Amino acid sequence: MTNLTRIALIGFGEVGQTLAEDLAGKADLAAWDIGFPDPDSIPSRALPRFQVRAAESAAGAVRGAQLVVSAVTAARDLEAARSVGEGLEPGAFFLDLNSCSPGQKTASAEAIHAAGGRYVEAAVMSPIGPKRIASPMLLGGPHARAFLQAADGLGFAGAQAYSEVIGQAAATKLCRSVMIKGVEALLTESLLAARHYGVEQVVLDSLSDLLPLPDWNRTAQYMISRSLEHGTRRAEEMREAARTVAEAQVPPLMSRAIAERQDWAAGHRSALSDDLAAMLDAINRDLGR
Repeated sequence: MTNLTRIALIGFGEVGQTLAEDLAGKADLAAWDIGFPDPDSIPSRALPRFQVRAAESAAGAVRGAQLVVSAVTAARDLEAARSVGEGLEPGAFFLDLNSCSPGQKTASAEAIHAAGGRYVEAAVMSPIGPKRIASPMLLGGPHARAFLQAADGLGFAGAQAYSEVIGQAAATKLCRSVMIKGVEALLTESLLAARHYGVEQVVLDSLSDLLPLPDWNRTAQYMISRSLEHGTRRAEEMREAARTVAEAQVPPLMSRAIAERQDWAAGHRSALSDDLAAMLDAINRDLGR
């Protein structure tokens, strides 16, 4: 049985709503989102579907909470951590799920610790949809193990204490993102041009010789479609990956280019298709070719 019976959600987008649904009945839930003042915002319109008390501020949401979960955009990570300081209960856990650089995580941890809370870094290592609250998470910081013990029974089945050093979990996720999102960007650019020249299947077959996979056509369709569907969010994560690379004093040339391509892909979401050739043709038509 969990000891965390009062939980506050900061950010009520996809992740916040998923957690609200999974935590229903296990704890009293409060939430705050910067969209709440606008009744027509997506977070505001979603509220009636959940057993959640909508607060009037971040500080109001966390007042009395034993656990605060931050699920905002990466760019607002530090802002969210600072916004709860006035209402944060002494010793409350602050679980930071946001995909941002080690430097950003460290700054947020300092803000939470200064307010008397216990900061726990979390790097979510898969899309939140399939396993939801049980998604694989790497937890970091000196309070990670204590959080796992206190949260037993809430459903964080995929979470593991990874490092006592804040920032290592974020570095693991974002350095991995350079590769994964980079492959998406490369396939998008390569196969759009190859389709224009009528050589895409030969290119895919040659990839099978170099990097054997069961079905490169299916892999390419899946990875390009991820960019089209989630490009805006992936571009934001890649900007944090670029920040992570730069914090390591490595020029983030590729990471910045990947972010640009992911942003570009989001503008062609209407081309989504289960058929690779049809999807490439639709994008090329968008480009006037």
